[in-house]
Amino acid sequence: MVKIGITGQNGFIGSNLYNRISLSKDRFQLIPFEKEFFDEPDALNKWVAECDVVVHLAGLNRSSNPNEILETNLRLATDLITALRNKKNPTHLIFASSTQEEEDNAYGNSKRKARELFTDWSKETGSVFSGLIISNVFGPFGKPKYNSVVATFSDLLCSGGMPEILVDKKLNLIYVDDLCKEIIDCIINKTNEPKHVIKATDSFLVTEILAKLMNFQSLYCDKGIIPALDDKFSIDLFNTFRSYINPESFFPYKLKRNEDNRGVFIELVKLHSGGQISFSTTKPDIVRGNHFHTRKVERFAVIKGKAVIEFRKINTDKVYTFHLNGDEPSYVDMPIWYTHNIKNVGSDELFTVFWINEFYDEANPDTYFENV
Repeated sequence: MVKIGITGQNGFIGSNLYNRISLSKDRFQLIPFEKEFFDEPDALNKWVAECDVVVHLAGLNRSSNPNEILETNLRLATDLITALRNKKNPTHLIFASSTQEEEDNAYGNSKRKARELFTDWSKETGSVFSGLIISNVFGPFGKPKYNSVVATFSDLLCSGGMPEILVDKKLNLIYVDDLCKEIIDCIINKTNEPKHVIKATDSFLVTEILAKLMNFQSLYCDKGIIPALDDKFSIDLFNTFRSYINPESFFPYKLKRNEDNRGVFIELVKLHSGGQISFSTTKPDIVRGNHFHTRKVERFAVIKGKAVIEFRKINTDKVYTFHLNGDEPSYVDMPIWYTHNIKNVGSDELFTVFWINEFYDEANPDTYFENV
């Protein structure tokens, strides 16, 4: 069992990495980190002593005072090195640096200098060190106006705003979950490279990214249409975009009911994408689900009966609850990393239609069980 600690575990990359590692409880044990540890040397020493691997993600990305960025990030690095030196057993250190190392700015300089300090420490102590050079990271749960332009644009579009591009340029991108898998590979392989370049997976102009996100907003938010998800980047970008929608105001999404003397006709799923449609009946008081997905786009549409759908972001406490009734057909789409369930709360059988953007694969189901 490898014991792993993550500085900045509540941040953008940190929380995603924490979630991904937590799926392998048979292999890894997470040692919880508190940001106050950097203000309490004894607490930091104790925490480092418990870790076989330390992933250092904590740092300051932006500030109106460039000197604050440099001073903060170097202080965190030197404090961590002091704690590592106080530990008797060797520790594998993984540090998230940036391609901005090559640029003349406070953030890039702080990352380069911190990586150089860690490199010197690893050479002096013979410790394993992975100095990761990372491109622009995007993904769900990033902080707008701080972590990523994708986060900023998505948040604005989902809240009724309109992004403005000041400078258009090409961005080399990596999806946060892909980065997390790269970090886990470094842990498993004990990668000992002071400068380990993580390759970007995609490259787009800022204008191209905004155009894709605006298309998502127009189709999905305004019309309930699933956009074309023809490649991995589109799926990753769409799942990122969806993470900025306020579930309480967006769901359940009411479907148009067309009724005449023949009966009722309702369009359940409009999509520019493929996938799989399923149908289920659920007896009264029965609960289905209590699992989450990390990549799938999934829709639950109630067409007959009464149901309660609940979901909760893993490693958090807030539960979102939605009441659906087949007399007024509606749907709820499941965000990634949210465990979810559906319960028949009526006296009759519940009829539900499920759409998902990919075929079910027993060898790679992307389904993890956890009670809401």
